[in-house]
Amino acid sequence: MSASSQQYGQNLSGTILFFGDSLTAGYGLDNISLESLPSLIQQKINAENMSMQVINAGVSGETSFDGLKRIDLYLDQHFDIFVLELGANDIFKDIPPHLTHQNLQAIIHKVKATFPKISMLLLGMEIPAWIAADKIAPYHYVFRTLAAENNMELIPFLLEGVAGLSHLNLSDGYHPSAEGYRIIANNIWPSLKQLILGHLQALNIKKS
Repeated sequence: MSASSQQYGQNLSGTILFFGDSLTAGYGLDNISLESLPSLIQQKINAENMSMQVINAGVSGETSFDGLKRIDLYLDQHFDIFVLELGANDIFKDIPPHLTHQNLQAIIHKVKATFPKISMLLLGMEIPAWIAADKIAPYHYVFRTLAAENNMELIPFLLEGVAGLSHLNLSDGYHPSAEGYRIIANNIWPSLKQLILGHLQALNIKKS
């Protein structure tokens, strides 16, 4: 748990689990606790005095199948918003789209079965400039279909405005730099903020 998420102590109103691969983990960043996507979202939450804790559950290199094997480790913890970011490595490893869909759906099912009232955000992938369109095109339907089938908020392309731009990525050309992640955090914040506000409103109604 980061220092920023500890400040609320027992007054926390909820927990957000970011579950993904290197794009969640913050691969290659100098300071993951400050520069990774979950950390940047925690900073935005803190700036608006929302008593929510963000957990970074990213593991670099994971595929959707790896995530399916790992999700059970978190189901004995309570969280209120689930942010799912997996699938990029499936594309690189030529995992068939129907298996990616199957694995991600199984993850979603496990989370919903454990937390029936949870809110969920799906971070999808589209067609970055550095991947052939014919290779990734089938995958973007995976994310749109999953979001529709499971009533999830969807960010269609997590790397929008960052992919393919050398000054916003590390030297490998694939992973965002700290500046790139700031753009990504700004892009996804409006959707995530609405989920947070919905959770806090429901919590207040329950308390009243």
